[in-house]
Amino acid sequence: MTITHLVTHSGGFHADEVLSSVILTRLFPKAELVRTRDKAWITPSADRIIYDVGGDFDAAAQIFDHHQRPNPLREDGQPYSSFGLIWAQYGRDYLRAMDVPEKDVEAIHDSFDRGFVLPVDLVDNGAVNTSEAGPLFSGMTLPVLLESLKTVFDDREEGADDRAFMAALPVARAFVEAQIKRKAAKFRAETMVMTAIEAAGEGRVLELPMGMPFRACVEKAGADHLLFVIHPRDEDWALTTIRVGDDTFDNRADLPATWAGLTDAELETASGVTGAKFCHNGRFIAVAASREAILKMTEIAVTEALAE
Repeated sequence: MTITHLVTHSGGFHADEVLSSVILTRLFPKAELVRTRDKAWITPSADRIIYDVGGDFDAAAQIFDHHQRPNPLREDGQPYSSFGLIWAQYGRDYLRAMDVPEKDVEAIHDSFDRGFVLPVDLVDNGAVNTSEAGPLFSGMTLPVLLESLKTVFDDREEGADDRAFMAALPVARAFVEAQIKRKAAKFRAETMVMTAIEAAGEGRVLELPMGMPFRACVEKAGADHLLFVIHPRDEDWALTTIRVGDDTFDNRADLPATWAGLTDAELETASGVTGAKFCHNGRFIAVAASREAILKMTEIAVTEALAE
């Protein structure tokens, strides 16, 4: 039977049912979203999906609540919120609806679950507190930001809660879709980077067809010999370093100290390369007018790095 209604609870809202709604409204765009606690609505039926309300979890019956006891748990014992339950059931179909290639669906599903869904689940269940992000950032976590879109305590105008929920929905959708698109892009980039690593052979420089995420793929390939990356960038070419890890700004090799902070004629003089345009003071990126010029700069950078 066709899904005609998506049913969640009325009143104030949390991030989990808003984010669940993002997934379900994408998959069932013609279904009406109903916010209610009416017993008739929160009773399972083949034409509806019920979530974050109803006191039961039964995927076959299309009801996804997590407030009952015993509450639904992941295999590792961590608690689900309605978002986690909906993602587990419908996440793969959502990714397909987002045009994620079938070969990447499972990996992206799991990655999004670990990095995006699970934190929402844990915060919603009180298993972690947003204050653990530190006093400066606790108010900037996604669950807190989404819930800040709720009505204020003394706004009792009829329909205010529902209007706030519907206003929060596109905000939540933007975050979910951006995360999925970024993860899908990383998988596309991996294919291109692996091809470029193979083409580089034992060389010290990785040439990419455009700017893209590359470091994780370089590590995955065990390409420890690579020191720098070059790629076209709009009207010019860029030369960048390769960081040694996610949590550091240290590089496998830095660009020459004599280039730091220089531009145009000064950089051409310091490097001896016609067409050299810019080198960041931090020595992690340089720009040249052409591929020929960036290759000359790269050769100098590699020679200096190997001499150290």
